[in-house]
Amino acid sequence: MNSVILLKNRPAGKPSLKDFEFTEEEKPQPTEGEILLKTKYVSVDPYLRGRMRDEKSYIEPFEVGKPMESGIIAEVVESNNKNFEKGDFVNGMLQWKQFQTSNGTGLNKVDSKKAPLKAYLGILGLTGMTAYLGLEKIGKLQKDETLLVSGAAGAVGSVVGQIGKIKGCRVVGIAGSEEKIDRIQEKFGFDAAINYKTTDNMKKAIAAACPKGVDVYFDNVGGEILDAALANMNKFGRVINCGAISLYNEIKRPMGPRVETTLIKNSILMQGFTVRDFVKDFGPAQKKLSEWLEDDKISYLETVVEGFESIPQAFIDLFDGKNKGKMIVVV
Repeated sequence: MNSVILLKNRPAGKPSLKDFEFTEEEKPQPTEGEILLKTKYVSVDPYLRGRMRDEKSYIEPFEVGKPMESGIIAEVVESNNKNFEKGDFVNGMLQWKQFQTSNGTGLNKVDSKKAPLKAYLGILGLTGMTAYLGLEKIGKLQKDETLLVSGAAGAVGSVVGQIGKIKGCRVVGIAGSEEKIDRIQEKFGFDAAINYKTTDNMKKAIAAACPKGVDVYFDNVGGEILDAALANMNKFGRVINCGAISLYNEIKRPMGPRVETTLIKNSILMQGFTVRDFVKDFGPAQKKLSEWLEDDKISYLETVVEGFESIPQAFIDLFDGKNKGKMIVVV
């Protein structure tokens, strides 16, 4: 039999285990041109929360009663497709199933000899490329600029900060605990850090940590921290809207400051993106990240949870900040 995880309900607020359903189905068999995949590693990411809503977005919402899906590393255990051999490992957007068939579309082979397989879901996968391409394509980060990063201890934010240091910038991170503050400075080399949970006035805290102002703000959280960052942006500053985790579980959309005059007054560029906007640049981005990884210029952390049955709880734990770096489930 084959275990599958379905979306049972659309969550109101923060997701809970009751929003997921485990079911069993017959183990599939590959037909002509297909491969049979066995799930090995599953990526859980905050953006999946948006797909649990029934609303138009950059990617189709999940359907109630249908399998969830995310980035997965899988092993080819049977092949009727000339492009794949038994024993190959592939990376792609796949369903939360222990076994599934595919015609190979959208799958990329990954090499376990070059890097650990899990790395292709993190630093060498969409996580690393989100950090790299956001900075390259929107941030256009230059030497000696000040880079501010929210969600700085997370999988994307920690890579953003390290790239900023490679490029010769002052890097300031925002995170939610003293343990995370210590980590981003000691392990990832950030120049300064702000604990937003113990800071009464984020606008003043950012000004103190960024005495020359903020040239580039890489935003992973949105909300009041974005408001405070905007108040500290320099002329021609760039704001990269990557995520808004502070808002993902809100039932009503909160109101914030009107930003128009701030953007106009300082000629600020503020642009949202998803990494798939730059899919044609994935190859060069992964090559550069691989070089930095090989040269020990960047490092990464993973929180690894074991067991297919643990996938929903690992996803929920993201919203309580229980992950150190990339959250991955080993099946």
